[in-house]
Amino acid sequence: MKTLDLALIGNCTVGALVDARANITWACFPRFDGDPVFCALLKDSDDYGFFSVDLLDCERTEQAYLENTAILVTRLYDRHGGAVEVTDFAPRFGQHGRRFRPMMLVRRIQRLAGSPRLTLRLRPACGDGASRPALTWGSNHIRYVAPMLTLRLTTDASLTAIMQETPFFLEDTVTLLLGADETVHEAASEVGRRFLEETTRYWREWVRNLGIPFEWQEAVIRAAITLKLNAYDDTGAIVAAMTTSIPEAAGSSRNWDYRYCWLRDGYFVINALNQLGATRTMERYLGYILNIAARAEGGPLQPVYGIDGRAELDEREVAALAGYRGMGPVRMGNLAYRQVQHDVYGSVILAAARVFFDRRLTRHGDSALFRRLESLGEQARRCHDQPDAGLWELRGSAHVHTFSAVMCWVACDRLARIATQLGLAERASYWLDQSRQIHETISRRAWSEKRGAFVATFEGEAMDASLLLLAELGFLDASDPRFAATVAAVEKDLRRGDFIFRYVEKDDFGEPENAFIVCTFWYVNALATLDRGAEARALFEKLLACRNPHGLLAEHIDLCSGEQWGNFVQTYSMVGLINAAIRLSIRWDQAF
Repeated sequence: MKTLDLALIGNCTVGALVDARANITWACFPRFDGDPVFCALLKDSDDYGFFSVDLLDCERTEQAYLENTAILVTRLYDRHGGAVEVTDFAPRFGQHGRRFRPMMLVRRIQRLAGSPRLTLRLRPACGDGASRPALTWGSNHIRYVAPMLTLRLTTDASLTAIMQETPFFLEDTVTLLLGADETVHEAASEVGRRFLEETTRYWREWVRNLGIPFEWQEAVIRAAITLKLNAYDDTGAIVAAMTTSIPEAAGSSRNWDYRYCWLRDGYFVINALNQLGATRTMERYLGYILNIAARAEGGPLQPVYGIDGRAELDEREVAALAGYRGMGPVRMGNLAYRQVQHDVYGSVILAAARVFFDRRLTRHGDSALFRRLESLGEQARRCHDQPDAGLWELRGSAHVHTFSAVMCWVACDRLARIATQLGLAERASYWLDQSRQIHETISRRAWSEKRGAFVATFEGEAMDASLLLLAELGFLDASDPRFAATVAAVEKDLRRGDFIFRYVEKDDFGEPENAFIVCTFWYVNALATLDRGAEARALFEKLLACRNPHGLLAEHIDLCSGEQWGNFVQTYSMVGLINAAIRLSIRWDQAF
């Protein structure tokens, strides 16, 4: 049975998911939102859409990342004493004064013991899983020719053994380089060895420069690497997840394509990486969102865009893919791009604000950038009390959502702070006045006397988990009794066992069945803010135990079974882990 006990490899150009037996079950080419060349994760047959290393009579496996890298090592053992080691990665390192991150996956298979006998099955798909590409070959390569993309496998393994899928004894090491249809001018073994050394060096140097908390270091490092892998270097976009259509709950039809850049999610990702000192991702993301804002020409922003910045993400169902465990539909594209979600303005301005204050950055905010952000602030001012789909992207209803209004307040509040930093007194006064008016509106219309708490929508009574962020966003002071009362109301309505639901009311697909993982991390942070540190730490440890064997999290979790559901790896969840670890950890100077 398919599970999400998968490992993620990548290089910020492509990404791939690998199962416990070293099978690549998901990867899109030529980039994150491309054709799912490996799509077995969403297929109901094993005819094609995967890249497997089948060890004859395999009886057990071991799998782990190389320490502080995105390089995966799988060891396969047969019942006769034979063993092989499969090393999977996507090359990423500095070369010729620039970052080398080709559209390539590298597999090195080394004999460890005995006389292991292998079958290599490389069966890519094309056309959204509808067919297989044609094959041509040369002396050291095989070409997989599809209408939109041709991939080339360069290898020192037997081409016949690969094309005909005949078993062979592994004598030493074979290297497989799968990437663009370009000639590799060196021996595959030498290229694989060098790429492995350089990629290992890159990731360990990147991790070495992180400012991590004292506690839970391994978990935080893995989360940080994972967030980095979801950033598309070419444009600066950050995808919400590598996959599409993993259901939020079994048979729920809550199957969405997350291979795009939500402006809200992008902010949360770069904020988490910034807290660890990884600033380059933020600088590239800032370029991405400023280009999007420029194309909007002062008009409304969408909540989500393509990783190339395109606005239209038309949604369609893919007949050739049955879905995860047969639970379709499989959707490509996402109609959320048509939705109105007013929180995007606060998300963009929060993401941009740091360049006005962080002296480590190569680019510093100036009055010209500030003026460009002001047009987004005006949008926030105009729509803060207007209905929208909210951050949970309700498709069948619209309300004035408190979180959206708060993020509009955030937009104006941060513009006031930026103007003050730039010495623009008149603009600072203007934006401070706007933020005060919005704050007053929210305090009046989103506060329920009946509930004694802030609620999810203006003049409503229901709760949603985003209210846990009121103190973190600065809307309420942590000591404000209204914050403690709101957290208590969230606990009462949304806590189920150890988890917090995002909301519990029926939506377009019925009542939510599984818990949205990041909401429980938000709750952990709220507990810490309220000086309930012991509770927060205990709950955080339970959340860490929910990760898969590689320390990764999906979007949702089944309360009864503990099984993960939803698109994978979910950046929101990994962000929640990092933020909570930073909040709860003792300081380095307290540790010794």
